[in-house]
Amino acid sequence: MSVMTLNEIAEYVLASLKKAGAEKASCVTARGRKEEFNIEANKFTLLRTLFDDALSIKALYGGRKGVASINKLDKDSIDKAVEDCITLAKAGTPDEAEDIAEFIENKNFNRSIGGSQMDKLFTRTKDFLEQIKDEYPLIMLEGVTSAFSSGRGVYANSNGVVFSDESECYGMGSMFVAKDGEKSSSFNGYGESMLSLDKAFLDMGMHRALIEESVRSLDTRMVDKKFVGKVIVTPACEDMIWDTLLDCFMSDRSLIEGTSRWKDALGTKVADSKLTMRSVPHHPSVVAGERYTGDGYESFDADLIKNGVLEAFALSLYGANKTGNKRTKNTAFSNIEVVAGDVALADMIKGVDKGILLNRFSGASPSPSGDVSGVAKNSFLIENGKVTDALSETMVSFNIVDIIADIVAISKEQATNGSSILPWCCFDGITISGK
Repeated sequence: MSVMTLNEIAEYVLASLKKAGAEKASCVTARGRKEEFNIEANKFTLLRTLFDDALSIKALYGGRKGVASINKLDKDSIDKAVEDCITLAKAGTPDEAEDIAEFIENKNFNRSIGGSQMDKLFTRTKDFLEQIKDEYPLIMLEGVTSAFSSGRGVYANSNGVVFSDESECYGMGSMFVAKDGEKSSSFNGYGESMLSLDKAFLDMGMHRALIEESVRSLDTRMVDKKFVGKVIVTPACEDMIWDTLLDCFMSDRSLIEGTSRWKDALGTKVADSKLTMRSVPHHPSVVAGERYTGDGYESFDADLIKNGVLEAFALSLYGANKTGNKRTKNTAFSNIEVVAGDVALADMIKGVDKGILLNRFSGASPSPSGDVSGVAKNSFLIENGKVTDALSETMVSFNIVDIIADIVAISKEQATNGSSILPWCCFDGITISGK
């Protein structure tokens, strides 16, 4: 049998599921290619090409759901996945909330950039190594990956919905540590996606700032005593605030289980009026934003919190059906923008008598109430309006609902990594202590 195109695979899967008794069915299939340079311990170690095939299918049989996923696109593997999917559906529990997207309008998206420039990618990567060696000799690059990725994906379902998307982009990521004799900083890393190679890797986003701060972190100290103060959360620490809000209060899980403190708060004020938080797959700074959701809808930009008011939850079709709320206009857990404020970062720092500049956070999963506790990593003490010493073994704890209700300041500056667009945010009322 000749190799099927992705559209042919989708048609074959849907026909096979229907023949096996599925009342409704959907599938997502993709083929990807990545050309990649690898560096370890400051040296080129590998050039490789990776191929990635994927197929995910869903069937509804008597109101019961079955799903299956494989990473091979040959006919035998597909047939086995269809069989497994139907078997799981027959054994499932009926759920009226399970459904597939209705037909609205089919679209093909093309975000190709003309193919790869591997010579230029190699030069950019080599230049990055040389810059680090010359400008930051105490930095050890434990790992660097630079790559050109291309791929095509297709979503199709038995209601006649078909979306396809072709995309290309570059990406780079680094893991680094500062070393000076027996002294060593904590590991840190940076990654960015891009559409061109016009800018040096070191000058992208927060890359240089994080590397400089690793060098400054060779000498650290603990806080003198426990205190309640301000924390400036940098764009590098997006998971501590923004991911927590999405997961704990706006997601399918939290709303279906009823644990979200915001389950009845749609349309009401849940945060400081300074805060506008959006999911923006079409933002010009977002490199690989989704064009359609996993459940079969075209993706659009959407306000989640606007001027402090909860505008939308981050709900899939299933979550919307289960809770009676509206489905989000996109997947919502990626491509987050927090709209810039009106305070320069330098002035924000000057306004902190005692607190922390926080770049990375390591902690347990937040409680349903929004209580968060963990260790500040790659972070610095702020004293009398100045960033001073690097910190070690420093704990921070707070309730996220409380601190976003009265935000001290949001910076004019934003940083983007090709995925998110975030400012620096200053929060008060955070407990800071040595471990």
